[in-house]
Amino acid sequence: MSYWFSPFVRKIKRGGRLTCLISTKRKTMATKLYVGGLPYSTTEDALRDLFAQAGSVTSATIIMDKMTGRSKGFGFVEMSSDAEAQAAIEMFDKKEYEGRTLTVNEARPMEARPPRRDFNGGGNSRNGGGYGSRNNY
Repeated sequence: MSYWFSPFVRKIKRGGRLTCLISTKRKTMATKLYVGGLPYSTTEDALRDLFAQAGSVTSATIIMDKMTGRSKGFGFVEMSSDAEAQAAIEMFDKKEYEGRTLTVNEARPMEARPPRRDFNGGGNSRNGGGYGSRNNY
């Protein structure tokens, strides 16, 4: 039998039995915002200045590619209050910025990803490379 649980219900095991507690706390909006569709030339300072129009910006981060050092075209902005975050969403979501359409919404927690594969080449672990060594005697 399956049960549906809302985000306001916590499941707790007590003495081998499953107990459900209903929380009376309402979820408040997060102040961290996801900003997508950024031009690759956008700097963190420019992002901070843009969102300062909606209120006080706590932090602004642009996600960079580790290999190339180039912007990935998205980032995160943290506002100082829920009201300012909501104002920023209403002000900038689906609006054009330097020729690109922005996507602004509440940031979600990063999902767990499986561990990355090791790409050091094929072959066995002794020689660590593609086709192996000719001197395997």
